Amino acid sequence: MKKSYLLLLFFAAFLLDCSSLKHPYRYGNQTPFLWENANIYFMLTDRFLNGDPANDVNFGRSAPTGKLRGFLGGDLKGITKKIEEGYFDNLGVTAIWFTPVVEQIHGIVDEGTGPTYGFHGYWAKDWTRLDPNFGTEKDLARLVKKAHEHGIRVIMDAVINHTGPVTGQDPVWPDAWVRTGPPCRYTDYTSTVTCTLVKNLPDVKTESNMNVGLPQFLIEKWQREGRLQQEIAELDAFFDQTGYPRSPRFFIIKWLTDYIRKYGIDGYRCDTAKHTEASVWAELQKESEEAFQDWKRRNPGKVLDDNAFYLVGEVYNYGISGGLLFNYGDKEVDFFDNGFHSLINFEFKSDAALEYEAIFSKYSRLLHGELSGKSIVNYISSHDDSGPFDLNRANPVGAGTKLLLCPGATQIYYGDETSRPLLIDGTNGDASLRSFMNWDELSTNHTRNGFAVRQVLEHWQKLGRFRQAHPAVGAGVHTMLSAQPYTFKRTYTSDRFNDQVVVGLDLPKGKKTIRVEGVFPNGTRLQEYYSGQTVQVADGAVTLDSGFDLVLLGKNN
Repeated sequence: MKKSYLLLLFFAAFLLDCSSLKHPYRYGNQTPFLWENANIYFMLTDRFLNGDPANDVNFGRSAPTGKLRGFLGGDLKGITKKIEEGYFDNLGVTAIWFTPVVEQIHGIVDEGTGPTYGFHGYWAKDWTRLDPNFGTEKDLARLVKKAHEHGIRVIMDAVINHTGPVTGQDPVWPDAWVRTGPPCRYTDYTSTVTCTLVKNLPDVKTESNMNVGLPQFLIEKWQREGRLQQEIAELDAFFDQTGYPRSPRFFIIKWLTDYIRKYGIDGYRCDTAKHTEASVWAELQKESEEAFQDWKRRNPGKVLDDNAFYLVGEVYNYGISGGLLFNYGDKEVDFFDNGFHSLINFEFKSDAALEYEAIFSKYSRLLHGELSGKSIVNYISSHDDSGPFDLNRANPVGAGTKLLLCPGATQIYYGDETSRPLLIDGTNGDASLRSFMNWDELSTNHTRNGFAVRQVLEHWQKLGRFRQAHPAVGAGVHTMLSAQPYTFKRTYTSDRFNDQVVVGLDLPKGKKTIRVEGVFPNGTRLQEYYSGQTVQVADGAVTLDSGFDLVLLGKNN
C-alpha cells in the first residue's frame, strides 16, 4: 500500500511538471502573461495565408470586384499553419487577433470604390455560423488549440453595431432589429451612435429593450441547414437563464459568447465601439466572462492562466491623452468603466514621430497615473487607418523599435514586420492597406527603401521576444538613466512577480559600456537579447562588443 501511495504521489508530481512545461504561465515562478504587455498580431483572415484553396469560392462569389476588394483565399488553416511553424513564437507574439469569421453577406456591394465582397468579415449575415471562405468550426477549434499550446491567446472580432449591407441575396433585417437612417454626422453623441455609419449599412437598434422575433430569412436559413430546432432551443435556454429581454443586442451577445464557451477564445476586439451605447459592452463583458469561466471549468487541463476574459475596444480616434474619457463633443464617456480592460490608442501613430524619450516618458506617466490599472494598445498601421506612421515604409526598423519598446500593449498589423507595402497602385480607399501578406518578398529577401525584408523581420523578432520575456517592457515604469548615450530602465513590481530591464538605443557599434547600477547588482548575469550574448555586471556596468547600435538587457527568466 505504501509503495502504491508513493507511486501515486510520483505520478501526480510528474503530471504537474508536464502541465508546467506545456503551460509555462500557470505554475511556479515563471514569467507571467500580462495583457498590459501583450504583443498582439492582427491580420485580415482573408489576407494572411491560404491554407485550403478548396474553400476559396462560396455562395457564387465570383463576380469581378475592385482591386483588392474580393476574397483572396486566406483562411483559418493558413493562420494555424503559421502557428505550427513557429512564426508567431519567433516574433514574440503573445496573442493573435483576426478579423471576423462569421458568415458574411453573399452578395456584392458597390460602395463607390468598386464592387466589394465581405472579405474583411465586418458584414455579418449569420453570427451563428462560420463563413466557409474562412473555414469550418473544426478549423477554428484546431487554431485555438494550437495557439494555446504555443502560449498564444486568441482574440476574435465582435461586431454588434451593424449587420451586413443589403444586396439581392441579402435582405434587410426587420425594422424592429435595425434602422437604415439617418446617416451619422459625428457632431455629437446622438449623431454618432443612433445612426448608420455609411449608406446601406443597417444599424442594429442596440438601445432597444423591446422583444423581437427572429428574422424570417434566418429562420428559413436554419431550417434549410437542419439546425432550426437546436438554435431555437439554445436561445430559449439563454433568455430563460439570464432574464434578458429578447432584444437585438442580446441575441448577438448570446451568439458571440457561444464561441467563448465552445472554443475557449481569450478575448474580443470590439468593432465600432463608440457607435454603440457603452453599456452594451459592459453587458457583453459580463456574459463573456461567465462563458469564459464556464469553459475553464469544463476544460481544466487547457487553462493557460487565471486572467479574466479580455475586451479591447476600437473607440475610433480615442487617444491616450484623453485618459479615461472619450469626448463626443456634447458628452464624455468612460469606456473603461463599461467592460473594457483596454482601448486601441489612435494617438501613437502621431506620437511615433517624436524622439524616444518624449514618447516613452509620456506613456509611462499616463499608464501609471490616470490610467493606472487600465491598458492601451499601440499600433503604427491598421486595416482602416488611412494615416499610418511610416506609410511609405521608409524606416520599418525604426518604426518597430518605437512600437515594440513603448509602454503599453502593442499591435503588429500583418506585414509591419516584413515591410509589406501600404500603397498599392490601382486601389481605392482602405483597399490599399489590405494587400495579401508579402510571403513572396520574404522568400526572396526583397529590398525596399534600403531595408531587406529578412533584416526587418529579424529586428522585429528580437524586440518581440525581448518584450515577451520581460513584462517590464510594456507594463513597467519607465525611467531614463542617461540622455547621452540614451539608456533607460523599466521596472515592474507585483506581489507575484518582479522584473526589470535596461535598454540602450542609438549606441556606437562595436565595444560599448552600459551603466546599470541601481538596477542590477554586481555579479548579476544578464542576457543581451539583441546580440544573443550573456554578460555580467561589474562595477555597476556591463561591457559588450556587438555590431548593433542597441542593447536589450534583462535576466533570463
